[in-house]
Amino acid sequence: MKLEKKKCLMIFVEDSDMYQGERLYEVIVRQIHKHGLAGATAVTGIAGFGTHGRIHHKGLFGVSDEKPIVVVAIDSEAKVREALEAISGMVREGLICLFDTEVVAP
Repeated sequence: MKLEKKKCLMIFVEDSDMYQGERLYEVIVRQIHKHGLAGATAVTGIAGFGTHGRIHHKGLFGVSDEKPIVVVAIDSEAKVREALEAISGMVREGLICLFDTEVVAP
């Protein structure tokens, strides 16, 4: 088992958040790809709330105006910080977290 020290970038937004006419989470994933990070995953949350205190969750038939989305990417500190510089100005109402992590490689 091999442990590698990396940085983890987590970005919390809503699926209805837009950036220049496109879904914000899709733009973020493309920026992460453009900056050469090892990978990114956008995950839809089933419930959550943010600074406004409104609880967001799937409504009738799984439809909701706003669902939480979390974009996660892990790579070297240099690559993550470079991508973060490009992304941070896009997130107007959300949360960006950056923390140390260890990747367990087989």
